[in-house]
Amino acid sequence: MYLVYLAAGRGSRLPKQYRKQPKCLTKIKDKTIFERNTKFFNKFKKKIIITGYKRNKLSNLIRITNFKEIFNKNYNNTNMVHSLMLSTKYIKKNYEITICYGDILFENRIFNTLKKNRGNIMLINSKWLKYWKKRMNIKKVKKDAEDLIIHKKKLISIGNKIKDKLPRYQYMGIFKVSKRTLQNMNLFYKKIKSPKIDMTNFLNLCIKKNILSMKTAIYSSMWHEIDHHNDIKLAEKELN
Repeated sequence: MYLVYLAAGRGSRLPKQYRKQPKCLTKIKDKTIFERNTKFFNKFKKKIIITGYKRNKLSNLIRITNFKEIFNKNYNNTNMVHSLMLSTKYIKKNYEITICYGDILFENRIFNTLKKNRGNIMLINSKWLKYWKKRMNIKKVKKDAEDLIIHKKKLISIGNKIKDKLPRYQYMGIFKVSKRTLQNMNLFYKKIKSPKIDMTNFLNLCIKKNILSMKTAIYSSMWHEIDHHNDIKLAEKELN
């Protein structure tokens, strides 16, 4: 499997003191998000990191972990979808490709879940609500979370606003696709000409247009998404 790690972001919702480096270098206690995920990274033979904001801060870690760096020079005017598509011309063989957001923490054994599930797979968390209630009040949960519709493990839609009932699962920021699927997604991305489209809405569009067919795999262990200062404090507390 290839790994494409999306690390061009700046963490604009974090307090000012955390915005002096890429978001993936946000410190959780004594280690950065990036450093806490290195055991997971090391399970991949081929690794690509998409950099952007303050890329020089990542140089040493990129060298140590043997990533191939691709610089998204338009990181200020694009989103993660654009960063992902920059990787397509560098993936030569017909590998499966795991895409991972740069602002999440998880246990490295998640690799086994990805490996044993063949084909296009999205990882979803079954204990997300318990965690999110520690991050914010229920009113904000309903506002910030995204709807997720699944039928017989197949992803039907993602990214829509929650109207009433909270979904049973939440997308974790990790998914896997074939090289051919990613190439088709890239062609579609160029066609829609929407450089700032967010990932979940893009994936939803790909599903609707029959460009993407994806199953889901449930993951119920540790997972932290670092968006706000409270997320850092919560992650530090639970990692104790």
